[in-house]
Amino acid sequence: MNLENLITKHLTRYFDPNKKIPEKTFQLLLRYLRSSPTTINIQPNHFHVLESQAGKDKLADALVGRFEDNAEKVRNASHAIVFTTRKAIPDEHLQEIFAKERADGRFADPEIQKGWEAGASGFVEIQSENYGGDVLHWLEKNTYLVVGATMMAAASLGVDATPLEGFDRATIDEAFDLTDTDFTTTLLVVLGYPDETRVSRQPVSRFDAEKIFTHM
Repeated sequence: MNLENLITKHLTRYFDPNKKIPEKTFQLLLRYLRSSPTTINIQPNHFHVLESQAGKDKLADALVGRFEDNAEKVRNASHAIVFTTRKAIPDEHLQEIFAKERADGRFADPEIQKGWEAGASGFVEIQSENYGGDVLHWLEKNTYLVVGATMMAAASLGVDATPLEGFDRATIDEAFDLTDTDFTTTLLVVLGYPDETRVSRQPVSRFDAEKIFTHM
């Protein structure tokens, strides 16, 4: 991954529909996505992985009205992923995490595991208090961390990844049968390779370093 290239590169807005991510590369990216870290290993996400044209069209068809500009991105991308987030963290979810951690041997000492579980449970309560009971607010922050990490992982594999916030949550939830579930749509990510004839050659515009960094 060449950071100098990333510093001067725009996010891809136009994908080449004829270029597909090699299956081996995409599976490696999914392995990384599954391993992405979250706060206290809360793992609040479910990912709808759209590999077929029919899957991408299903998402694109739900991008209507003021969001229809994003439909082309989805249809032409090699793959798309719908990142969904749990609306709440019931105790059953915590217990499922703890059971998996024990099975995987995350902590060699059972007493350390026990202390971790008590601390993690307490941290969920703290975050609920911090956000006035709106746990989804906190959980979606974790989703954004996962998306950011996935974008960098994609870049390391030579794949462009573009996040999309331009969608109606209720419409996407309905399209993917999420309305009456424990999950809701947080972010869309399209992946693939740019249409070289439509790549922006304009400079990237950001604030100067002096404005955004305080060195102490």
